[in-house]
Amino acid sequence: MLHYFLPSQFVKRVLDITPSELKEKGIKGIITDLDNTLVEWDRPSATPELMEWFENMKQEGIKVIIVSNNNKKRVQSFAEPLGIPFIFEARKPLTSAFQKALSMMQLRKDEVVVIGDQLLTDVFGGNRLGLNTILVVPVAQTDGLWTRLNRKIERIILNMMRKKGMIYWEE
Repeated sequence: MLHYFLPSQFVKRVLDITPSELKEKGIKGIITDLDNTLVEWDRPSATPELMEWFENMKQEGIKVIIVSNNNKKRVQSFAEPLGIPFIFEARKPLTSAFQKALSMMQLRKDEVVVIGDQLLTDVFGGNRLGLNTILVVPVAQTDGLWTRLNRKIERIILNMMRKKGMIYWEE
């Protein structure tokens, strides 16, 4: 059961993920979470560095779609100015939004990676569907009520995985 929570990769921040690294692995598309993955949950728009990251992905032919559990207003106001497709109220870790994103990108499971800051939504949901997953350190240290609860459960899961020798990184 623990393997469902084990990401394929761990990085400090989304900006550390490069198009060349993804292309080497045959990745042609990214399904990314929004809040605390790309920007702080209360930041309304992308930073200049993040806009450059999106542009680099686009120039290298890597498709990006935002899949968020947040509401339409939040996700749309962030994604539309960037010209990035999005799915809101995704109900992750259910797999339906991930499947919809695959369909929208017209890519196979092995050509897509899920990037997110939560084991219980992003990694678990992506892994359940057989997608590659990358866990990132949350960009903000504050969270909403449900996310705070998730983080407590995640710490327990991470400690269990550490004890079993399943993970090797430090947060």
